[in-house]
Amino acid sequence: MDIREIFVHPVKGLTPQRCDRVELLENFGIRGDRAFALMFADTGTPKPRTPWLSKKHFAVQNDWGKLAALDCSYDGTRHTLEIKRNGESVLVADVGTSEGRDRVGDFFTEYLQTLTPSPSARHPHVSPVRLVGTPTGETRYQDRDRGQISIISQATLDDIARQVGLGAMDPRRFRPNFIVDGADPWAEFDWVGGRLRLGPALVQVTARIGRCLNIDVNPDSGDRDFPLLSKLSEGFGQAQTGVIATIIEGGTVAKGDIVKIVD
Repeated sequence: MDIREIFVHPVKGLTPQRCDRVELLENFGIRGDRAFALMFADTGTPKPRTPWLSKKHFAVQNDWGKLAALDCSYDGTRHTLEIKRNGESVLVADVGTSEGRDRVGDFFTEYLQTLTPSPSARHPHVSPVRLVGTPTGETRYQDRDRGQISIISQATLDDIARQVGLGAMDPRRFRPNFIVDGADPWAEFDWVGGRLRLGPALVQVTARIGRCLNIDVNPDSGDRDFPLLSKLSEGFGQAQTGVIATIIEGGTVAKGDIVKIVD
């Protein structure tokens, strides 16, 4: 098995960014993955090293689907966050400065006012948002209260596409960090409780990932264009895909690196 693709999500709840290599840190995850978040101003002020907060504190794609219509990329060397829409740049900001961070907050505060939240949104009313997190990646606003990464096999994605009647499955619907080639469909479920080598890094696979309505959102348009969650339940009798893992030994992991089952 080997690593086919790598994704990071520079800002929690926004679009993923493809990478050639990432740094895995012990008991943390991927440096730069969900290092920033758009926090609603009326939910408090996070401490500099806040380990975890509920999604109700943040503007995220699951609640505001049209956030997916904005293409987000981050340059960690220049500390610049760029937002594009329909291929055109609509914001470039230096998030290493207070002025740049304010520009990001103002942009998304205005953008959210044009959107309608999902019926199940945890923070369904619009209030100002501010960008939280450090530009050098020490912060992490992950979905769970332990540092983790997510892994799914390409064979599983292909099997889902066949079952639900799609020509191909866009992996961005599932917001993974790593896509693995060479595994059997759904083999990653057998890894739970065991360890994997991802290149030089050692990880502990801890659980399957239960899915939500976020996977119904088109990663380009932000429209809920396909009932993928219900199709999963109908076709496979459950709505879990991919697995999460914690980092036991860190290292720099690259596309093409070998994936091995350790035990």
